[in-house]
Formats: sequence, C-alpha cells, structure tokens
Amino acid sequence: MNSRLQTRRRSSLRVAAGLAGALLITACASTPPAPTAELAAAQSAISAAEQADAGRHASVELDEARTKLTSANTAVQEERMDAAAQLAVQSQVAAELATAKTAQHKAKVVNEDTQRSTGVLVDEMQRTEGERK
Repeated sequence: MNSRLQTRRRSSLRVAAGLAGALLITACASTPPAPTAELAAAQSAISAAEQADAGRHASVELDEARTKLTSANTAVQEERMDAAAQLAVQSQVAAELATAKTAQHKAKVVNEDTQRSTGVLVDEMQRTEGERK
C-alpha cells in the first residue's frame, strides 16, 4: 500500500507541476494591457496644442504628434502594447513641443510689439522735450 500511495503522490506532483508550468507559460504569453493612460495623455496634449493654435505656429510638430498617436493606436490593435506605449509618449512629447513653440512665437510677437511701443514713446518724449526748448 505504501508503494501505491507514493506512486499517487508522484503522479499528483507531476500533474500539479504540469499545471503550474502551463499557467506560467500562459501568463507570460498573454498580451499586456493597452497603455490607456499614455494614449489619453497624448490625446490631451494634442488637444492643448490645437487650442494654443499650434497648427499655425508649429504645424510640423503637431502633425508629428498626430501621426505618432495614430501609429500608437494601430500598435494597440496589433497587440504590440510596448510599442504603443512608446509611440504614445513620443506623441505627447511632440504635442508639448508644439505648444511650447507656439507660446514662444506668441511671446516673441508680444515682445516686438512692446519694443515698438516703447520706441514710439521715447520718440514722442524727445519730440515733446524739443518743442519745450
């Protein structure tokens, strides 16, 4: 009897080891979850860039962001989640760059306007001072 019991235990251990191995292989082979946070952040950054008028002042960067996001969504459909996450982050960075370039352009325009206004005021002050003499 002791021999039968040992045989059953060995058999049970083999079955358990086989099931554990199968579960491990299945777990490793499963597709990781979609990078929804990265995709949402990229879409949000693109929307912010569009609202900042980046299409007018940084269209190359904004187009790159849109292209990368499209590629990220395609990678999700193809179940290439690591590539999708990387593309989504690249999309977000490109959109943020577009927003920054747009802000820089707008700040430059404001600075030029301020310098022109200051020049006009200086000219006016000099003219007024010359008339007093």
